[in-house]
Amino acid sequence: MRPRIFFKPGINGALSVKRFFYLLFVLLFGGTVIFSETGINVIYKSAGSLPRKHTSHEKFFGEHASGYNRYILRAIDKIQGQAINGGGYYTNKKDKSKESPIGYPLKIFNHPLINPPRTTSYCTGATFAAFIEALNLIYPHGDTRLTPDRYEALRMQEMNGTRREDFVKVWGNWNSQWGAQYVMIKYLQMGKTVSQKEARPGDFINILFKGGGGHSAIFLGWYKNENREKQLLYWSSQPETNGIGDHSVPTGKISKLVIVRLTNPGKIFSFDVSLESFLHETHEKHENK
Repeated sequence: MRPRIFFKPGINGALSVKRFFYLLFVLLFGGTVIFSETGINVIYKSAGSLPRKHTSHEKFFGEHASGYNRYILRAIDKIQGQAINGGGYYTNKKDKSKESPIGYPLKIFNHPLINPPRTTSYCTGATFAAFIEALNLIYPHGDTRLTPDRYEALRMQEMNGTRREDFVKVWGNWNSQWGAQYVMIKYLQMGKTVSQKEARPGDFINILFKGGGGHSAIFLGWYKNENREKQLLYWSSQPETNGIGDHSVPTGKISKLVIVRLTNPGKIFSFDVSLESFLHETHEKHENK
């Protein structure tokens, strides 16, 4: 497939020698290259020809991941390996107790967070699992530093195995309409928002669609399809991939996109568990104005 190159204005400075030869390799062997104001995003052989379910996210997209984002990409490769065929997608609005946010026994530093009743998943469970598995990779001996109260705040199930409700502690807020940006920035104080121009593979994204509804996902890149429509490529759990996998949507269908980057993972050992109730009060007062 002939590579397609898209230029965007505002590129500052020359390419490094390493990136020049990397770009030359892509041009010779096929791929899609997008120049942006803050760097280069590459999607090999166009996003449309990448398999929807694979364990090579770090290989494909790691070159342009910044900071801790490579750990996020490595984490989603691990999660995808648990459900190489997607694992199934399932939600039940009438009986949420039958749902599994993620379809395997997720642990943080070898402490169990959930014993899933199903092998299926849904979007917030997939992105939360990526967050947790990245922390496991960053801190391989984190079990000696995680306090009991913070471990309890991270659980996806109560101690008796029942569902942890929305707006309760870390997972309950991640799984609510407040989402990852509320948890990572305000509650855990582990991340920051970035602009669309600054987005890099491994960033967390919350999508609101013009037709209604939202989605929690991991950003992979931008590309243009055969009809020259700009697409947002991401990893998550969705019906279109029968669970976990890569998916894309035209940017014209998106009404709002919030992008959050993990910047301070060490706060997992020191975040204020009690901050949750204070933030709830102030957030609800702001929304009711």
